[in-house]
Amino acid sequence: MKKLVLGALVLSVSLFAKDVSSYLNGSYQSTDKVKSALSANGLKVIGEYDAMGDAKHHVVVYTCPGLKKLASKPTRGFASVQKVMIDAEKKNLVMTNPEYFMEAFLQDDNDAKIAAKVSSKLSAAFGTLKGGASTLEDDDIAGFHFMMGMPYYDDMIEVAEGKGLAAKLEKNAKGKIVFTQKVGKATVYGIAMPKIEKTYVKTINAEAHAAFLPYMVMIEGDKAMILHGKYYLAISNPTLSMGDFMGISSTPDDIEDYITALFK
Repeated sequence: MKKLVLGALVLSVSLFAKDVSSYLNGSYQSTDKVKSALSANGLKVIGEYDAMGDAKHHVVVYTCPGLKKLASKPTRGFASVQKVMIDAEKKNLVMTNPEYFMEAFLQDDNDAKIAAKVSSKLSAAFGTLKGGASTLEDDDIAGFHFMMGMPYYDDMIEVAEGKGLAAKLEKNAKGKIVFTQKVGKATVYGIAMPKIEKTYVKTINAEAHAAFLPYMVMIEGDKAMILHGKYYLAISNPTLSMGDFMGISSTPDDIEDYITALFK
């Protein structure tokens, strides 16, 4: 009887699970129009840069009160921003899906209603949006890891500890900081790494959804943390094959080394 009940529960969950796209696609607009549309719909632009050092893949970073409110809890700061990429090569817009990345980064602190509101603001700004083919089932997002033994969201890497971390980063990363976002007791930075980005993004053919860039660093208290590369690259590219992942096997260490050096 217990086996039958368990089987029924599993079947019930699977029947109600739905695929959630990691990225949304919209009609092409210029960078100025994208920024104006975001602002007109209550989404504050806090930074922009050319992903991979390529002007054809320009990323605009935004936030809003709903995002900041949820992300103000400890270790949740990475959820305080979302991004839109203006792909001048394919002539479209690619944006991180709030309902995907908020679930991933907020875990049990997520509020699906607020995520849906942010998505509706994007629709108001850019018209009909289509989900991309890169998806996960909704009940797999918060607990995602690439495979057994690989890191989860909470398995962050501490890249520095001590006093004055913000001052060190802002001095050493001058010209590479895409955005600075204060949220709760944390400060989140977006860090441009054009050479590293160019290498691994092209290796896994992820140019079309490079809206997950730039990589982020969070300073909370006396610690600076990044999402583990084996987690962040995988959650941002959920259709990666094992072969793809092996092709960038050195990238997580390269990212960690690069960002760690910014605190020296």
